[in-house]
Amino acid sequence: MFGPNDNIQIAIIGAGGMGQGDTHLATSLPGVKCVAACDLYTGRLEHMQEVYGKDLFTTRDYKEILNRKDIDSVIIATPDHWHARISIDALNAGKHVYCEKPMVHAIEEGAGIIEAQTNSGKVFQVGSQYRSSLMYLKARELYQQNAIGKLNMVEAWLDRNTAMGAWEYTVPPDANPTTCDWDRFLGSAPKRPFDAVRFFRWRNFIDYGTGVAGDLFVHLLTGLHTVTGSLGPNRIYATGGLRYWTHDRDVPDVMLATMDYPESDAHPAFNLILRVNFKSSLAEESFGVRFVGSDGAMTASFTDLTLSKTPREDEMDYSISSFAEKTQKEIEAAWHTSHPPAGIDTIKPEDKQVFATANNPHLDHHRNFYKSIREGQPMIEDATFGLRAAAPALLTNESYFKKKICHWDPVKLTVTG
Repeated sequence: MFGPNDNIQIAIIGAGGMGQGDTHLATSLPGVKCVAACDLYTGRLEHMQEVYGKDLFTTRDYKEILNRKDIDSVIIATPDHWHARISIDALNAGKHVYCEKPMVHAIEEGAGIIEAQTNSGKVFQVGSQYRSSLMYLKARELYQQNAIGKLNMVEAWLDRNTAMGAWEYTVPPDANPTTCDWDRFLGSAPKRPFDAVRFFRWRNFIDYGTGVAGDLFVHLLTGLHTVTGSLGPNRIYATGGLRYWTHDRDVPDVMLATMDYPESDAHPAFNLILRVNFKSSLAEESFGVRFVGSDGAMTASFTDLTLSKTPREDEMDYSISSFAEKTQKEIEAAWHTSHPPAGIDTIKPEDKQVFATANNPHLDHHRNFYKSIREGQPMIEDATFGLRAAAPALLTNESYFKKKICHWDPVKLTVTG
């Protein structure tokens, strides 16, 4: 256990854009110090020393990180196909682990991480930051207060309109087999000659990444599960294609998915619609999750949460006009009895309640991770939660590539059917 003035010494494994961003956020918190970095490209290790000092320990072998006694915790931000192996090794080595989403590259890897987390007693947190977002925590509070009535549908989307958003990352001019450890990068992936595009744009290839599903659907599912308390869907179908970004990739740049959520103690049965588009009509990225209920709707974005109430019907159904007058009067009397005048709690759609905040969910997520380490607080996005967000997302890949409906048991954490 760490005292309030003790440093938590961390290492980054996978020092690309996300990894260095995570390290910057982590070390902006009091009492967190980066002492080592692992990456397979020489230029990134050099940059880590430029930022954190020449005495920063650097290596291409993550096991050298795990063998160091002065390292308390690791951030894993490698390509997806390395997440499970390194997470398990780190937990077994007694390190706390912050693992970028998706937690796994393949669903069957999840059980091993859950077991390693349980056996190690260490903190394990998946890096899907909307689990810590004030927007989703407020939405959860409103949902639990029955603010939108009975949930019946959720819409979620993440649209992008930039090359960076489509993972067209820069390939440095010095990329070659000497500066890049290609064999170690491949790991369990199929063997092939060195390819700098695959090395630096690995998200575009299913051998190393998980495409739209693992990079983006996991965020949307994390937000949904946080608000509703759901364990996950039981039926998944997806479609999409390569529409605009068609060069040097084998994962779609447009993806649509539908998921059926069964009734549970936390919520009624409902349906989910997911969408990601890498060439939208918008100039900026558009993100949101909209919860539609019997009495209203909530929409959560990066910075805002909007609650809109459904107004009471002011007029009855005029289709009764063809009935006999006596019957019309009977129906009218019954309708007015069941539709009393609106009370003071009624909010019309134009009278939206908007909750805004300047919070940074990325930073808050790291803050929660180190609070769990330092104070023994419950983990907010452990391996079980991580698998329940990752598995349905990865099944959208299964559905897309094999053109089939997939089935999942969110309680037993198993693929079914």
